[in-house]
Amino acid sequence: MNSSAMLGTMSLTDVLADVAAERARQDARWGEQNHPDGTGADYTLSEVPELDVRFARTRCDRAFERGAGSWEHILYEEFCEAMAEDDPARLRAELLQLAAVAVHWMEAIDARQAPAAQP
Repeated sequence: MNSSAMLGTMSLTDVLADVAAERARQDARWGEQNHPDGTGADYTLSEVPELDVRFARTRCDRAFERGAGSWEHILYEEFCEAMAEDDPARLRAELLQLAAVAVHWMEAIDARQAPAAQP
């Protein structure tokens, strides 16, 4: 985590820098990664009904309707939507949404940890 994060003043740029640094650590540890997507028809949703897109959307909607919605609900829904995609362009779009929610969640965590502004 960079020095801005330690001070509780994490910006979007700082969060994205942390993501880039983590990717560099992954590359250093694992090398080049070339795996199949494993989504859409290859993703055996029938074996894990909780990973079904409709289930995830309903779960998220109901949580927010009763005032209990959380970042986890949103990220979970985005994950399930990505896992359901066969088309590479649509999969990429869903992964972008998933990443954006994860980054936003990180920003929210950092904002909660930021010291209160002095009058």
